[in-house]
Amino acid sequence: MSDEVGRGSHVLLDYVGYSSPVPEDGDWMLAVLREAVEASGIREVHSHVVNFDGSESPPGFASVVLIDESHVTAHCYSDSGLLAIDVFTCGDKSPLAVAEHIQEALEAEVVGIQLIRREVVPRFISGD
Repeated sequence: MSDEVGRGSHVLLDYVGYSSPVPEDGDWMLAVLREAVEASGIREVHSHVVNFDGSESPPGFASVVLIDESHVTAHCYSDSGLLAIDVFTCGDKSPLAVAEHIQEALEAEVVGIQLIRREVVPRFISGD
């Protein structure tokens, strides 16, 4: 695979043991994502959060920050303590700095959280 050229990469972070550090944790997570994007020098173009109370969808939230060359998202299933973070950039900015900023914030604020998967996936690979 060393001769393959890609455009961008995707960082996948899966956590267990997530518990809300604040009452409106979807809004808190959105702020964490936005701070990570800004600190990494990436341009945000839109952000949004939806908190789920469990009446129509499982309890938790979905937070998303659209960036000029892709996205940063967080999806949480509060009742089972699962949190999935996904950072995708297809420009010249690395998603690793964003992921590391998010990781630091989670470790500082969420007692008992454990990272069980951290995978970097190259995107738009061609063998040319």
